[in-house]
Amino acid sequence: MKKNIAIVGAGIVGLCSGYHLLKKGHQVTFFDRNKPGSGASYGNAGSFSNYGAVGLNQPTIFKNLPNYLFSSFSPLSIKLNYLFSLLPWAIKFLRQCNPKSMRDTAEKMNHLLTFSIAEYQKIFLEIGASHLMERTGVMYIYNHENDPRVTESTKLREYLKVKQVLLTKHEVHDLEPNLNPVYAGGIFFPTATHTRNPKKISDMIFTKCLKMGASFIQDEIKYITSSTIKSDSKEYSFDQLLISAGAFSKQFTNQLGENIPLETERGYHVHFKDSDTLIKRPVCSFDSGVYLSPMDQGLRAAGTVEFGGLKNPPSPKRIDYVTREAKKMILGLSDPYDSWLGFRPTLPDFVPVIGESKNFQNIFYAFGHNHLGWTLGAVTGSIISKIMSKDGVNLNFDKYSSLRFS
Repeated sequence: MKKNIAIVGAGIVGLCSGYHLLKKGHQVTFFDRNKPGSGASYGNAGSFSNYGAVGLNQPTIFKNLPNYLFSSFSPLSIKLNYLFSLLPWAIKFLRQCNPKSMRDTAEKMNHLLTFSIAEYQKIFLEIGASHLMERTGVMYIYNHENDPRVTESTKLREYLKVKQVLLTKHEVHDLEPNLNPVYAGGIFFPTATHTRNPKKISDMIFTKCLKMGASFIQDEIKYITSSTIKSDSKEYSFDQLLISAGAFSKQFTNQLGENIPLETERGYHVHFKDSDTLIKRPVCSFDSGVYLSPMDQGLRAAGTVEFGGLKNPPSPKRIDYVTREAKKMILGLSDPYDSWLGFRPTLPDFVPVIGESKNFQNIFYAFGHNHLGWTLGAVTGSIISKIMSKDGVNLNFDKYSSLRFS
């Protein structure tokens, strides 16, 4: 039966979900206060990271907590004015930082990641965007031999049968000769892909959705009931509702009576003009958490984690950190010509919520993908469209349900 479906959030997850729902014959309306694909779906490193099953909930994090709390120049930082607000989430997160939970997270994420690129390839073929996916792999570099974090994550990916190739220092140089050779070695992920323009992909999916009959309303939705969504001035009705508003989803789930522990990771990027040809593929420093990616805008340096909520202004020290670490990776870079701050939606177990609302059978969730929202957009859209349509497919996705937080 054709349904009137409202989607709150027009990032990559919402767009891919709408695309699949339109293919099933439903009427779809996207709602977002900003233009489609202009948030975290724009500002990411452009990598389709099908290797990224290992979350941040690693036991080694305890050793580094003092540095994270008191230093702005580390891969993870916490704004002190947000520490009290973060505490309930942080306690839940730290309880997940053990070998058993780390493996559980990795298994659940790998189940999604295994199909992530194939699902994008289907969409790209249908919308004429296949040329925007570049198949040159992704590389990580690390600075210290026998780093326990590298060993731990490598073994876990090996257990999950993720394709990875361990590289010597010389092999890293052969692949990316312009990198500053301060690294000890690297890991190459040959099946990972990337794009030089995430926004162009979002725009093409959105345009296709409009051609298929979708509508877009640029309005800031603030209130939700079981049958309507409301801004300050307008009210809209729906048969079914999908909340895919990323880091902004919690305000809505709270109104629906679910206290889902969603937190905001603030990520940054900068661009270095005319430097995109210095590397052939995304390269991530395991030690700094900074990605370098060749983009149409230039060389993009992106990444790191800052916990500071949605309202704090951008942190100049974090921008300086990303810039400084990028210049360590490639010597001679000029100063960046811009900077950007975006918000990643993160749950304490580093597994997204995909499924039906706890309290309303016509309301559904697709958010909380942490660093992997861009990678998991297409596969999440495929899954949630099947759950919402109840079209006879095996719907055994309980491991991603919000009920795990009840």
